[in-house]
Amino acid sequence: MKWLRQLFFLQRRYDDLSVSIQEHLEERADELMEDGMPREEAVHAARREFGNVALIEERSREEWVWPKVEAIRADLKYAMRQLIKHPGFAMTAIVTLTLGIGANVIVFSVLNAVILRPLNVSEPQSLYNIEHQKHSYYSQSYPDYLDYRDRNSTFSGMAAYDMASVAIRIGKTATKNFGYLASGNYFDTLGVQPALGRFFHANDEHGTGSAPYIVLSYDFWRAGFNSNPNILGTTIDLNKQPFTVIGVASKEFHGTETFFWPDFWIPITNGPLIGYSAHYLENRSTHNPWVLGRLKAGVTPQQASDDLNAISRQLAEQYPAADYGLDARLVKPGLMGDMFGDPIRGFLAGMMILAALVLLAACANLGGIFAARAADRSRELAIRLAIGSSRWSILRGLLTEAVLVSLAGGVAGTLFATALLQAFSKWQPFTGLPFHAIVLPDEKVYVVALLLSLGSGILFGMLPAREIQRSDAAQAMKSGIVPETIFGRFSLRDLLLCIQIALCTLLVTASLVALRGMERSLHAPLGFQPEGVMLAGTDLTMAGYREEQFLPVQKRMLEEAARIPGISAVGIIDRTILGEGCCGREGVFRAGTTDFRKEIFGAHNFSISPGYLEASGMRLLSGRKFSWHDDANSPPVVLVNATFARMMFGNTPPVGQHFLLYRGTRPKEVVGIVEDGKYQSLTEEAQPAMFFPLTQEVNANNTVLVVRTALPSVEIAAALDRTLTRIDPNLPLTLHSWPDALDLALFPARAATTALGIMGFLAAMLAITGMFGMASYSVSKRMKEFGIRVALGAQRVEVMLTALGRPLLLLLSGSMAGLVLGVLASRLLALIVYEATPRDPLVLGGVLLAMPLFGVLATWIPARHALKVDPARLLRDE
Repeated sequence: MKWLRQLFFLQRRYDDLSVSIQEHLEERADELMEDGMPREEAVHAARREFGNVALIEERSREEWVWPKVEAIRADLKYAMRQLIKHPGFAMTAIVTLTLGIGANVIVFSVLNAVILRPLNVSEPQSLYNIEHQKHSYYSQSYPDYLDYRDRNSTFSGMAAYDMASVAIRIGKTATKNFGYLASGNYFDTLGVQPALGRFFHANDEHGTGSAPYIVLSYDFWRAGFNSNPNILGTTIDLNKQPFTVIGVASKEFHGTETFFWPDFWIPITNGPLIGYSAHYLENRSTHNPWVLGRLKAGVTPQQASDDLNAISRQLAEQYPAADYGLDARLVKPGLMGDMFGDPIRGFLAGMMILAALVLLAACANLGGIFAARAADRSRELAIRLAIGSSRWSILRGLLTEAVLVSLAGGVAGTLFATALLQAFSKWQPFTGLPFHAIVLPDEKVYVVALLLSLGSGILFGMLPAREIQRSDAAQAMKSGIVPETIFGRFSLRDLLLCIQIALCTLLVTASLVALRGMERSLHAPLGFQPEGVMLAGTDLTMAGYREEQFLPVQKRMLEEAARIPGISAVGIIDRTILGEGCCGREGVFRAGTTDFRKEIFGAHNFSISPGYLEASGMRLLSGRKFSWHDDANSPPVVLVNATFARMMFGNTPPVGQHFLLYRGTRPKEVVGIVEDGKYQSLTEEAQPAMFFPLTQEVNANNTVLVVRTALPSVEIAAALDRTLTRIDPNLPLTLHSWPDALDLALFPARAATTALGIMGFLAAMLAITGMFGMASYSVSKRMKEFGIRVALGAQRVEVMLTALGRPLLLLLSGSMAGLVLGVLASRLLALIVYEATPRDPLVLGGVLLAMPLFGVLATWIPARHALKVDPARLLRDE
């Protein structure tokens, strides 16, 4: 580190050296004067004896610091003077890079937080979720989890968990809260420690309902209980069932899913206490819990998968009547396995590529600016070449200037991105749901930002290198450095601008594709009519009701809501379609089947009341609707959608046909066909769905009251709240309009539209600044020529076309290339946007309209400058 200290104190050491040499010369001169020599001769004699002072100073300096470091220091000082001397150029370059690098920092920060950053647990690299090999099957049954846990030889620990919502009473208020049902070894498997008290363990579980314990999250303890240090040992009610608080999780631990931040953890064996069916823990066909395992040291994921699949084959032989086809594969945790992992990874990969294109367009823009700047400084550079400067030293100076600009842009872009990410991290996208996204940058993000900054500076800083390397000093002093041409007519700056416009056209195309995708999402056939519908959701188990009490309460809710003036239809469904908690899926079998190990297909299943079709606006295509006579004493009936009917019965008329759900149930008779719709997401393909009578599915504790009305949302919400509270004040209610409930389903489309809209805006700004810079430069360099042309009789419009012909030609060429890239990038855009179609006539028309508009905006000021040319003044100035 000695040389580094020397580098920072060089000037002081140089001054000390000069003073020492001067003192030595004066002492020698004094000695000579004492011998009788006149002072002037003594001074000259002392200097002759000492030698070349400048050379000795230079050699002495070389002993203190590396010559290359000194040269770099000089380049830095010179580059700083040049940037201060030309603030307009410096600010343009820095702002351009701020946009490009800032966009990349934001996208990479999200990618890092969601994909790259491991869970905040002990040794997260050895944790895996265990899913089925067939995609779309992510969870396991609890009995299968127990067999996996006890029989495997490749995991040091294996835990099960599920998400649950309960009503927690604090004082006189009952609120809906979300948390985890977790196996007793959950915390031990993760290797986390509590902030207060203790966690529950495997030895706390002794059967169903044996461990009524609850662990609070740190945030819930602070917000709901005012950080009460005496909380341990107190009892709180979950769905009117008492649970004892035994611990508080650490501030840093938020469970095992990236976006889901739970309020609590309770043992999974207590599921029946809060309203879960006993089948939840006993039925091998009920696949609800997620399974998480920690690999033993030295075991690979493939070895673990093989081990679990061997256990699956044993289970299939041991339980031949169970609904199997069981197998296993390992995926990284944090995004609910591949349920959300695959689409999120695809989206972020596509956004990262597009963000890189924004940075590349910014670099192309800056490359053109630096090439033009090198041309403007051609005489200065030629003089430096003529007096002995090496081409490398000149290029090194330009490169140093470029790196300084890029570092300044990188710092500004990172600060800008950090401010946006801090605001984003405080955002809660879905009201009432504990979804959070903490995407603040860490050291990994800062390293990437630094690398992008240095890479960008080197990239556009090296672009003028070829022109400088091949330039002739004598010729340059006469006419400047002549830009190198490509294909006979186009310079490097032209090529860079064309590339920039092509990339910007691609990004503008992507943003228009996203807008069209959003429009299609909003107008996609949903299978129901959400406008004018208010939803009132509750869970009867949260208010302490038992299964036999569900139907009477639900009937009363329907009757009381129907009496509210202004309501035209009312019905009940057990889950909000395209909303929270949707959807259940169940295997379907042909009538007469005795082998239930392989289903025909899986279908979404819902329980609805009479009147639901009218309230939701769902169309009945054939057959009949449900009535209150379809009760537990009548034959089981079902409504299916058109896709279900086609997949199960083909061309056979479906009404009157039967099918089975699982062993031991009576055949279901199809009494009606309803229209197809969207159930889980707007991007899904046509899915089979079935609707059962609420009167025959008496275990439907989730209750969503669907009310169709022409009244304003605020008015009907208040009326429903009063009405349902009169029925039971303990019912936790969630009231919102159906369009508002679609926020969860519309979020991907809105996120894609917003992200690509920002990218398109940045691209448009870069395209406008790039074309403006080239047009302004072209006009400024040819003003003398334009004055002569006007003086000789040329029309001003002809002069303007001459001045702007090249930029407009490059705009046309780059736009065509960008459109072709947009069509070729369909697969990339499909990762981000629903039904991405760059070939859409409206998208193509929008691009063909937008790019000329950008051209007009960019060239308007240079065009006016060219039209106002005054030949007399120009010739007089010459």
